[in-house]
Amino acid sequence: MQPSYETLSPKTLVGQKLAMSLVKNTTGELFRAFMPRRKEISQVKDQIVYDLRVYPQGYFTPFNPTTEFTKWALVEVEQIEPLPAGMEPFQLEGGTYAVFRPEHGSLDPGIFQYIFAEWLPTSGYELDDRPHFERLYPKGKRNNSDTDEEVWIPIKPTGDGT
Repeated sequence: MQPSYETLSPKTLVGQKLAMSLVKNTTGELFRAFMPRRKEISQVKDQIVYDLRVYPQGYFTPFNPTTEFTKWALVEVEQIEPLPAGMEPFQLEGGTYAVFRPEHGSLDPGIFQYIFAEWLPTSGYELDDRPHFERLYPKGKRNNSDTDEEVWIPIKPTGDGT
């Protein structure tokens, strides 16, 4: 599976977050809290939900599945105010991403093994220090694709000093 390369414009998002690790993964708890409440957010741009991770500096070297990161469940908004109780804003900066669109529906967790162990080392890119995320489309709403999920990995050319 080869990615497309997309330049993302900055986005204003609103949602909820939890600290977790791969070993203590509480994604289900986060989304069970967020999904019923997302309709409380005003001025939502579309129905796409962002499953976003902010990793601490050096998270991947050396990789340790017990290291905590912050996971967000978010939607894009026109403007932040008013914020529902318990929701927070998140400013997603723009930049270049490798975008993987899994075939045949839902996301296979093995895609991350492929991305980090096979694709990335031979891609001519390295990870950029920006959030990683999946875009989750309402079922059957993504145009020209048979998947409802996309994996966005922040990249920069190998050896880029930025």
